[in-house]
Amino acid sequence: MMYGDQAKLCATPASQLTLVFSQHRPFDLVELEQLLEAVGWSRRPVRRVRKALDNSLIRVGLWRHDARIPRLVGFARCTGDGVLEATIWDVAVHPLYQGSGLGSQLMDYILDALRALGTERATLFADPGVLPFYKRLGWDLEPNGHRCGFWYAN
Repeated sequence: MMYGDQAKLCATPASQLTLVFSQHRPFDLVELEQLLEAVGWSRRPVRRVRKALDNSLIRVGLWRHDARIPRLVGFARCTGDGVLEATIWDVAVHPLYQGSGLGSQLMDYILDALRALGTERATLFADPGVLPFYKRLGWDLEPNGHRCGFWYAN
């Protein structure tokens, strides 16, 4: 299968749209860069992005399925030891796909993957404007509201 073992269908608001979470489908770094630019992030050197991906514990793509050319519409990655601690980075859903619960499902997928590893705690750093999104998902925010949230497995 083009998405690997732990691929999972993502619920979508449009029946003609098939979206798939995958930890195993390779990323086209130009396509990833385009996704991150679409959400307003600044450009990063491709060789550094490749190294960051290689050193990540989990890399998740959300793909708009097409038998010939799947398109990357969401992304997130985690670093950490895979047991006690993990940090979630670079959570992004393309603006054309935002507002229909895909970000919540992406976070659920990541937390399920961390639980499967036995990870006890996750931290994330996010722009202040999206912290309310993580609060709605049940994350404990850093008390002073400084870009940081915490999740505990229990």
